[in-house]
Order: sequence, then C-alpha cells, then structure tokens
Amino acid sequence: MKFSSFAVAGAVLATSSVHGFSTPTNFGVRQFTQLNMATAIDADTKTALATAANEARGIAMDSIAAAHSGHMGLPLGCAEIGAVLYGSQMSYNPKDPKWINRDRFVLSAGHGSMFVYSWLNLAGFDLPMEEVAKFRQFNSLTPGHPEFPSSVHATPGIESTTGPLGQGVSNAVGMAASEKMAAAVYNTKDHKIFDHHVFALAGDGCFQEGVSAESAAFAAHEKLDNLIVLYDANEVTLDKMAEYTQSEDIVKRYEAYGWEVFEIDGHDLDAVEETIAAAKANDNGKPKFIKCNTIIGKGMEETEGTNAAHGEAGVPYVEKAKQNIGLPEGEKWYVSEGTRDFFKDVQKKNSATYDEWQATYAAWKEANPALAKQLQDAIDDKTMSAEEMISKIPQLGDAAEATRISGNKAIQHIAELVPHYVSGSADLHGSTRNYIDGGGNFGAGFDKTYAGRNLFFGIREHAMGSILNGFAYHGLFKISGSTFLVFIDYMRATARVASLSELNRVSYILTHDSIGVGEDGPTHQPVETVSGLRVIPNLDVYRPADAEETVAAMVSSVTRKEGPTALIFSRQNIEQHNDMDYMARREGALKGAYIAKKESGDLDVIIIATGSEVPHALKVADEMPGARVVSMPCMEVFERQSDEYKEEVLPSSCTKRIAMEAGVSGLWYKYASKVLGVDEFGMSAPGDIVMKERGMTPENLKAEIESM
Repeated sequence: MKFSSFAVAGAVLATSSVHGFSTPTNFGVRQFTQLNMATAIDADTKTALATAANEARGIAMDSIAAAHSGHMGLPLGCAEIGAVLYGSQMSYNPKDPKWINRDRFVLSAGHGSMFVYSWLNLAGFDLPMEEVAKFRQFNSLTPGHPEFPSSVHATPGIESTTGPLGQGVSNAVGMAASEKMAAAVYNTKDHKIFDHHVFALAGDGCFQEGVSAESAAFAAHEKLDNLIVLYDANEVTLDKMAEYTQSEDIVKRYEAYGWEVFEIDGHDLDAVEETIAAAKANDNGKPKFIKCNTIIGKGMEETEGTNAAHGEAGVPYVEKAKQNIGLPEGEKWYVSEGTRDFFKDVQKKNSATYDEWQATYAAWKEANPALAKQLQDAIDDKTMSAEEMISKIPQLGDAAEATRISGNKAIQHIAELVPHYVSGSADLHGSTRNYIDGGGNFGAGFDKTYAGRNLFFGIREHAMGSILNGFAYHGLFKISGSTFLVFIDYMRATARVASLSELNRVSYILTHDSIGVGEDGPTHQPVETVSGLRVIPNLDVYRPADAEETVAAMVSSVTRKEGPTALIFSRQNIEQHNDMDYMARREGALKGAYIAKKESGDLDVIIIATGSEVPHALKVADEMPGARVVSMPCMEVFERQSDEYKEEVLPSSCTKRIAMEAGVSGLWYKYASKVLGVDEFGMSAPGDIVMKERGMTPENLKAEIESM
C-alpha cells in the first residue's frame, strides 16, 4: 500500500497514543465484559485504519467548509469508530448495497452526516467525491441529514432517514427485530441466509430523547442480541457541555435494561476493534451497548472537546487542522493511494463473504422453492393489485358494527393474501382489534417466537413508530402498528419521517376516532387529530364509513407504493350502506371519494361526509331529492384522481356544498362552502350524547342545509 508521508506521520501520531491530538484526556475506562484480546489488529492494518480515519476527517472538514454549513464534531470525533466499522467489522458489498444479509449501519446522530458520506466514499459505494464535495447542495446525494433512498435522494448505503434525535437508535431496534423475524421465517437447518448485525452510532442527544429509552427496553426484553449501539460519549451537547443537563450513569442504565455493556476509549483502534468483535460474537440474548469516550472535533485544537466543535465553528481552522493530522497542505478531499488500496482489499474480503453467501442462497432457493418465492415477493414488496385484492375478500356483512371490528375481519384476509404482512400494538390489541389470528406472537419467552406476526410493543407509542420505520427500512416485511387515534401524537414525529422517506411498508391502525368515544372524555376524544394527520405530505389518511370502505382502506394500505397510510377506525357501531353494492363501495373508496347516493331530481346540494357521519348524510338525503351524498374516506387519494373523475363526483356547477365530520372543520372548506364540524373539545358522557351536544346529528345537518 502507498500512503503519503503526511498520512503516515498522522497515523503514527494517532496510533502511538490514544491521545495523539492536543487534548490529553484520560478516559476512565470500565470494562464490564471480558474481551477476547486475540482480535487485536496487526500493525499494518492499524496504520491503514488510522490513516483512513484521518483522511475521513479531512473529507468531512473540506465538505463542511465548502458548504459553510454542517456539523463537524462527530465526523472528527468518531473517525476511528468509522474506520473499524467500514474497514474491518461490518459485512457489506458496495456493488450490491441492497444485499439482504448485509450488516446495517444507522447514524442516529444524523447531524453528523459527513461521517457516513466520507466512509461510504472510502468503502467503495457509488458515492463519488464530486457528490461528497456538494454536501448540503441542491439535488446532491449528500443532503444535510441522511435520507433513506427515495424518489428525491438515492444515496447508496444510507439505511435510514435520521436527524430527529433518538429515532435512529429505535430504527435500529426495528431492523434488528426484522432480522430476527427473517431468520426465524426463512432460515432452515441446512441453510442460514439471515445472520447479520445492526449497528447504530448515537450521541448524548439521542439518549436524552425518551424514544431511545422506550426502544432500548423493548430490545432488551425481546433479546435482540444482533443489535450493537455505539455511544459517542463526547460530553458535549449543542448549548452547553453535557454535564449541564445530564448526570445519570448511562452505562448502568442500559445494564439495568438488560443490555451487555462496554466502555472504551473511542480513539483506541485496538479497543474499538476488540469490543465490536466481542459484541458481534456473543449471541447471549442481550443487545450490546458500547460507550465510546471520544473528543468531539478531534484534531482541531481551537474547538475540540468543546460545544463549539458541534457545528461549523471550526471552518476557519480547517487547513491548519488538516496539516496537524498529517494531510498534505492545500489538497482538498484528499485520499491517499494507500487508503484506496486498503479498501480494495476490504472489498475483496467482503466479496468473498458475499459470494459464499450467494452459493448458500442458491442452494436454499433450490431446496425451498415456495419459501423462496415468498421471500422474493417480500424483497420486491410484491402484492396483487388493490383491485384484485378487494375481489378476493368476501363481503363482510350487513349488520351495523364499529369499523375497528370490520378492520379485524379485513386484517385476517390481508394476512393470508400478503404473507410478509405483520402487525403490532402499543398494549391495545383488545381495543384496536388488529391481532392476526393464528399468526403467533413475536419475541422471546412466554408463548413468543421470532416468527410471530403479532408484536407487543408495550405502552411505547413513540418507540413503536420508530420500530415500524426500522422494519420498513430493513426491507422485508410490511408492518402496521395500532393505538388509540388520540395517542398518535406520541409518535407523530415518526409518521412524519415515514412519509418523508416514502415508507409504503408502514401503516397505522388508529381506533376510537372521534368524540363518539364517549365516557372516557376529552382526553381520549380526538377532534383535531385526523386533520393533523392529513396535513402531513405523502401520508394517506383513510376514515372509512362502513365495513366495505374499511376493506378498501386496508387493501390500499398494503398495496400503496408511495408512502405510509393511517387507518382511522371507530369505536362505536356504524350502519352499513346496504343500499349500494358492496363492491361498488370498495371500488369507490379506493378512489378516495365517490357518489354514495345520487340525487333523484335536479342536483341542488352536495353533502360530503366521512366515517361515522356518512349515515347521517344518507338519512338526510333520503328526504331531499336534489341532494347528492359523497363519501370521502381519503382526501389524499381523491386528490390524485383525474380531473375528469373529480368533476364527475363534485361538479363545479354545484357550489352549494356542505361537509360533515366529527372533527375540526378547517380542511373541509377546500370542498365545501359550509362545514358542520367539531371545533372544540368533547366531554365525558355517553358517545351518542356527546355527538348530539356537538351537533353531529342528521337533524342538525338538515337544519344547516335548509339555512344555506
């Protein structure tokens, strides 16, 4: 290998002492698990890794300086961790970045995105230096925070969208759970095709956010020992040093959860190598937590070790810092020939592992053709079309029932038609009714196995949302999670990221949808919540009016390709619209809105309604020959229909329109000149009384129409 004399000098400086830069911190290292010292790296590899670490620092500094924007602290402070992960311990193939048995890496501290971009370039992914140099620029492959490949960004090697702190750790938990499930479903005694690890790098902010605590408890309880979380413990947050806002012993906290814990010097290549190797090797039923004591902004003496190093404050000192760590003066985005050669060797090693796996995979497919087809469909996210799927599900019945009950009936059929569909709940299966009968329960202990299709998240909505996203990022299963609609606010941040990341494999089953909840009172009666979801771009929000619309909504959620879906179901019974053919209702609901009752005379008024208010509209229209009823279970889907269809349903010639929904009225003014909604909180009383008190009755609707 050929390294420049500058790089070698910098590497010697870094390897001769774990404190080769200007801040001689003595980290108090605690070792909780005996390490196998035989994993120590040889001198040549250690020099190569140290050189690569410094060159990764240089790449990050140059990109952030060019952008005059970004976060320099983590890429500089965690360079040795990156060197060991991408240069030694992770199994991946940059030529096949979607290889299903690759190790996953999640940068939970997404603000440090130049860390992952630098290492993806060095590791040989199709992320050319020209794109790295365009960090944070329009249409580049290196956006400000990592973005999961989508229609907007397709950066290879990015495993999840991160930035909202703590979510990445929880995404990694979801990936680890998905891997356990995949191994249980697809591995056989003769062929093991899933056996990879999931890594996450996170900082103090990630662990201060409560979502990481929720998911950490879940991971330990379900014994996800394929998960390795690396804590960048640099003692710094943005405003102040970390001690200003935290004082707990995080290692003991994770040990109490049930994790296997380590504490090391994050700049000591031997320690990082040995600890990660030990964490990978120990399948002991415990996820692994490695506290890596680091110096934020390491290598830039003017800012390192302080909260000033967090952002771009070090930009004026970039050239001096690069020289201090042995990089050639005046060269930007410098990578030595030796580092390129080193990573070519890494690629050869990983390619050998990949080729061996491919042989196993081929033998597995030949021995298990039916299972192989199921897996390929899961990888491709292949389902029958929505139109075909609704035809496969029999009519659900004529009797009045809550749409959550209809949803329970529908999910059984969908589970049969989509074998890679799984579901879970935040301790509310008995109320949300999304349990897959005969699907088994996921996890460790009790009656659970990793092949189970029903997940029990506990009372952890925020973690549930992030874990759902992790399943979707992992790329094998479709997954839904349920809670009461009013509690979606606990996980709203994750629904936003799912929509941004176009995670069509995710859906939300949200029941107890309105003031009709009744006696539980306004704390449990959502009024603003449905509209609050509708304003999230790329999130389809279905609020069906009966059992057949519910079938269509659920089918849409598993056949949609562009993003996630929220399914809003009622607690109270709703009359079925039996005057209209059940398949016509399904087909209409798949279009977002349809004519549920056509006027019998000249068109005078259009009544638009959704969910439990559609029966009120139908009842009123029975007495008004000029009234048309439009059921609109999903605004977003309706907006994607052709102009011709929208004009057919809502002709522009009829401007006398009223909309009715037991929720806030604002969004409905797009379609109606008058809205009968609920713009105040509910009350504790039986649901029918609350509905009456808030005007959600056919009598009030009729009066409002007559006043127009």
